[in-house]
Amino acid sequence: MQIIQNRRTFLAGLTAAGGAQLFNIRPSKAAREPPPETTSVRLGRWIDGSYCWASLYLAGELMRADGLTDVRYVQGDTNVDNTEWLTAGVTDFDFNMPSMHIRSIESGASIKILTGVHTGCWELRGNDSVNGIADLKGKRVGIWAFNDHPHVFLSLMINYVGLDPVHEIEWVLGISPMQDFIEGKVDAFLAGITELPGLRAKKIGHTIISNAVDRPWSQYYCCMVAGRTDYVDKYPAATKRILRAILKSIDFCASDPASAARELVDRGFLPSYDLALITLKEAQHDRWRGYDSEDSVRFYALRMQETGMIKSSPQQIIAQGTDWRFLDDLKHELKL
Repeated sequence: MQIIQNRRTFLAGLTAAGGAQLFNIRPSKAAREPPPETTSVRLGRWIDGSYCWASLYLAGELMRADGLTDVRYVQGDTNVDNTEWLTAGVTDFDFNMPSMHIRSIESGASIKILTGVHTGCWELRGNDSVNGIADLKGKRVGIWAFNDHPHVFLSLMINYVGLDPVHEIEWVLGISPMQDFIEGKVDAFLAGITELPGLRAKKIGHTIISNAVDRPWSQYYCCMVAGRTDYVDKYPAATKRILRAILKSIDFCASDPASAARELVDRGFLPSYDLALITLKEAQHDRWRGYDSEDSVRFYALRMQETGMIKSSPQQIIAQGTDWRFLDDLKHELKL
């Protein structure tokens, strides 16, 4: 297989040859780099889905083609946020919201944020009594659990408009916030990307804010990659290959969502082609080429500091918990 030299040729080859040919593409400069110090890596996987992890799922075969022959997708404890899989050493790399990575860094976890992936995973839906985030004062807001990523994200948005998310919001716990909304038990809830088509088609509530289009949230990543510090430091050549595979996979998701969705389903990562395609079309996978990953960490760390979730400054979080060396090299290689 010819070594692909740039993004445009890579994407054109994928589109012309079809999704299956994705797994025959070798990264452009790996053959001239030191061999990976390890051939093993553990990546997270939710067995029942997690559609916004599409690029992580598709990157595995690119990693294998690049010398990481033992790529394992593992699922940790489903009763905790998946960032805890990373901090507990169950996985080596993790996809999550910057807020969850930052919270781990604040707690002393030895992880490094490496790059952003995309934005556009969430939409706040409300009933007729809610026309803006400020209208949530005194309202019932549905969540799955306290301190998980939807609750944290909502709290940041609420604090941003001057409300106290602890004392001025009535948080309502439920197995399905969407169903609680339909039954009138809550006034608003945060809808995930795969829920949006059904909500829109049935006209269930209306959009209060979308992090795909509404500032400032649309200007920053909602999914970022972090790795265990000991893996990143001990295996830099392997880490660069892993990150390269993820970035190329992100490009594939952006350029040919239909083929990417088919690969995700055919390879057993996701159960629904339609939901996979919707996710790939709704999420902004092309943003990694224009957004500044460090700026996203800075923005979320500042919001979390203002909300009282962390004590560290954004500068301290960036210094302690980020490593942009690999991204900077790959941006040059991939002709950003």
